Amino acid sequence: MKLASLKGGRDGRLIVVSRDLTRAVAADGIAPTLQMALDTWERAAPRLEKIYRELNEATVGSFSFRASDCASPLPRAYQWADGSAYVTHVELVRKARGAVMPPSFWTDPLIYQGGSDSFIGPTDDILAGDEAFGIDFEGEVAVVTGDVQMGMTPAQAAHHIRLLMLVNDVSLRNLIPKELEKGFGFFQSKPATAFSPVAVTPDELGDHWRDGKVHLPLAVDLNGERFGAPNAGVDMTFSFPELIAHAAKTRELEAGSIVGSGTISNADRQSGSACIAERRMLETIEHGAPKTAFMRFGDRVRMEMKLPDGQSIFGAIDQKVARYEGPK
Repeated sequence: MKLASLKGGRDGRLIVVSRDLTRAVAADGIAPTLQMALDTWERAAPRLEKIYRELNEATVGSFSFRASDCASPLPRAYQWADGSAYVTHVELVRKARGAVMPPSFWTDPLIYQGGSDSFIGPTDDILAGDEAFGIDFEGEVAVVTGDVQMGMTPAQAAHHIRLLMLVNDVSLRNLIPKELEKGFGFFQSKPATAFSPVAVTPDELGDHWRDGKVHLPLAVDLNGERFGAPNAGVDMTFSFPELIAHAAKTRELEAGSIVGSGTISNADRQSGSACIAERRMLETIEHGAPKTAFMRFGDRVRMEMKLPDGQSIFGAIDQKVARYEGPK
């Protein structure tokens, strides 16, 4: 099943989207918003699935689907917890700055709590006040959970994964060092995040969803040129059930919580990178200094994941960097 939220109001308007991402049907009679559908998932999901089947069989009235009409599937969420499940990426970051990675990073996941009060749509501009902030994209996969009780095991948590999405977790790299020096985590360096136009149930991925991981490449293009296509299932040290269980160790996660994988990264560098910072780190290790610049105003980033037959799963995140002109 594929779900999206049309722009309008703070929480959007829930629609069911066809498998080929061409048609859609409003879900008003079932749940006006995706959050409400998640809150009542046991009742809402079968009814939404029925519409989805009818939509794919062309036995129900529908309208044209356009990603540009969409907010992120959850325009805001109760929780946005982003992990760093690709430890080879973390190791590379630390190596580039001459720091040793603690062995515990291979056994204890890293997660930070991001801002979830407002996400930006999949084709909305990335607004930044200054190019000197070091504007970067980060291609990820995320899951949306149902209610997760505190202390659940990964095996238990796996049953509470409702949906999957793509993520562009925008980072302002040049603001990060001073924030981390304070020992209190990210804030100004992590502006609003964007998610794919469509969120999908795990069964839409078929055999490519296994072991709590998505075994498909994420294609990332910068200004129309392929930047990387790392496989999300390769070198993912911690699965989504493990990330969820880690997040729920001392708290409950409410329905609609989003848990991200962190930047997708493969040890085989031939697949390219899903963020500029990683490429710059590799350049620093090889040449002594980075060569690739961070994003500038007017630059465009596109992220998309397809099945082997070429069918887009989530639709594309396609965003341009624009100057923020200040409050109106």
